[in-house]
Amino acid sequence: MINPYDIVCEILGQPAEQMKNPVNEDYLCPYRTNICSKRSQKMNGPFPVCSVFRKRRNESTATPIVVCPKRLFAADIYNDVIEHCWPGSKPKNPISVHEIKMGKVGNVDMVIADLEDDKKSIKDFVSIELQAIDITGSYEPAYSSIVLNTPLDKRPTYNFNYRNVQKRFVTQMIDKGYYHHQWGTRIIAVIQDVMFDELKSRLSFADIDRDSSDIVFMQYKMVLTDSPEGKRYDLKLNKISGTTHSELMMRSLYQKTPPKEDFCKRIMKVYNATN
Repeated sequence: MINPYDIVCEILGQPAEQMKNPVNEDYLCPYRTNICSKRSQKMNGPFPVCSVFRKRRNESTATPIVVCPKRLFAADIYNDVIEHCWPGSKPKNPISVHEIKMGKVGNVDMVIADLEDDKKSIKDFVSIELQAIDITGSYEPAYSSIVLNTPLDKRPTYNFNYRNVQKRFVTQMIDKGYYHHQWGTRIIAVIQDVMFDELKSRLSFADIDRDSSDIVFMQYKMVLTDSPEGKRYDLKLNKISGTTHSELMMRSLYQKTPPKEDFCKRIMKVYNATN
């Protein structure tokens, strides 16, 4: 028998053991105060799983991995951006807004802007993009086992699709980073630390002084803490790294080339199999 709580970490922002009936909470997302918009093709209605566990063979404990970008709104993004990532002097009249369209490259999740003293125009701003991990396969059977209180006989097959995130998210950051470079400001990527480490290992882009960066990665760590309601995972700012859209673009385009010999062997293998 498989323990579903070894798979599902959080439901509606709470430990899965404490949120077995999300319908009783009307599926209300605690981070955006509206009904959870996450869906699964295998079930009707919301699929309110915020994070799942990952445990690699060389790891002694499982790591909670955020699978919904709205979960990242639990971090103190507003104050962390102003304190650590604001270009130039600190804003005097800061405001925040969400879901702002940016030309042909889609929306940004959040913008913090500094208003002029008359509060009628914008003096400066930074944009913020939140990114969670994509999943291949499905952990839905573990979630259903929890909410339906039924046995989980077989471990669900799912994995973390870092390659898809690299292709989709990095492309967005290059495009949006270029815009912000032209505008003389920066875009900030809010991302879990373990996901940033994975992207960095794949692309090996250079860390650039923050003042010279048009893209800044704010990396948050999931930390288990005690609260009056019991143990909870909090998002704590762990590290900040700067880079540029051009550096990301070069590293994405010119990745390490696989051996020519390996490619030739594959050509011959397919040729011999079809002739």
